[in-house]
Amino acid sequence: MRTLLLALLRPGLIAILVTAGAAAAQQPPAVDELMRGAPVSPDRRVTLQNFMQEPYSRWGFRHIRQLAPTAEIYAGPGPASPLESQPVDLDKLVFNVGEDRTLDLAAWMEESRTDSFLVLHRGRIVYERYLHGMQPHLPHQMFSATKSFVGTLVLLLAEEGAIDLQRTVASYLPELADSAFGSATVQQLLDMVTSVSFSEDYEDPAADIWQYGQIAWIGYDPAVPYTGPASMYDYLPTLTSRDAEHGRAFHYVTPNTDVLAWLLSRVTGQPLQQLIAERIWQPLGAERSGYLWLDRGSVPMAGGGLNITARDAARFGQMILQEGHYNQRQVLPSAVAQRILTPRNREVFNVLYQDEWYENIAYGYHDQWWSFNNAHRAVSAIGVHGQFIYLDKVADMVIVKQSAHPDAEGESNEVHGPLIWHQIALHLMELDSDQ
Repeated sequence: MRTLLLALLRPGLIAILVTAGAAAAQQPPAVDELMRGAPVSPDRRVTLQNFMQEPYSRWGFRHIRQLAPTAEIYAGPGPASPLESQPVDLDKLVFNVGEDRTLDLAAWMEESRTDSFLVLHRGRIVYERYLHGMQPHLPHQMFSATKSFVGTLVLLLAEEGAIDLQRTVASYLPELADSAFGSATVQQLLDMVTSVSFSEDYEDPAADIWQYGQIAWIGYDPAVPYTGPASMYDYLPTLTSRDAEHGRAFHYVTPNTDVLAWLLSRVTGQPLQQLIAERIWQPLGAERSGYLWLDRGSVPMAGGGLNITARDAARFGQMILQEGHYNQRQVLPSAVAQRILTPRNREVFNVLYQDEWYENIAYGYHDQWWSFNNAHRAVSAIGVHGQFIYLDKVADMVIVKQSAHPDAEGESNEVHGPLIWHQIALHLMELDSDQ
């Protein structure tokens, strides 16, 4: 299992510099005791130093804007698009998760440290649960699921002719001409097949991901002076190429997405939060404003800074299943939605990651979206610590999971989760056939 877990630490953001920060007290407080008191006692206080650690993450992942600088993704004046409810009893189901082990939803949600779990079928809420103090109106940190929103925006602008996916990054961002990204095409960034010398090995304190995280306040220690890059715009030009050609292999490197967000802002003249608000959130009829975590230079964390509610994440997923049409509007061109739902790049997916998860659970990565190796070839936005927006076109099903698992990646979320969701899809399809 250790081999699989190390492979699964494929990196989502900053994933997580989890070990950075002060150690929790010997007997951590209960979740409902966190941030209570006037003043809050030190052992109950959630800070940038401990919010990645359990139980502090339970509060921290749903209150990022109280810990770090953020920028609002304005939902607009409303009204919110309706979400009908047609409950289905999934609690009595028992799921096979391999090795002769079965789990029901309650046991799995507890093991995987679920905060929110929502299932849409044919656009209606059939199952919705909020645990350990999470509530429907609270935005939750989505980590690397953010990447899928950035990729979707790039595809949208490409469809409109504002971005050419085959042009080089340097032709849009001359500041990156001498970096690893300069000679790569926009499409190669989208698919994470760029040749960048970048380590996301979280067990190595000298790994590049640690410096990346410091720019975004991860591992922040007020007692240690910071002397690194002032923002992502200062950091990205410093990254160099590794000894390989672009396009030869999938290599998950979070800064690829930060380059894409920079390109979006260069082409449109708008920051990422405004683009998400105007091109996705408001047309969707989002119920709540979201927000993006900002780095030290007030640049949005495109690689993993999105905070949204589970219901609005579900609206986003359902819109893609409906070929871009939602809230009586064509939010995305049909061609963009169809492209997201069509897995590809299997041939380069596990060249560098030859292990069980990449060979049997996942299928590929394209346009900043993951796909799974099941009969429905479901696609998903994925963030560390258990964040998912899972789209099953065959079953017309969207699953949103928001979590605070202490491990960046692990068996309960990344292995058991997809197995359970596919079985839920088959059950819902069977119910349809019986009617």
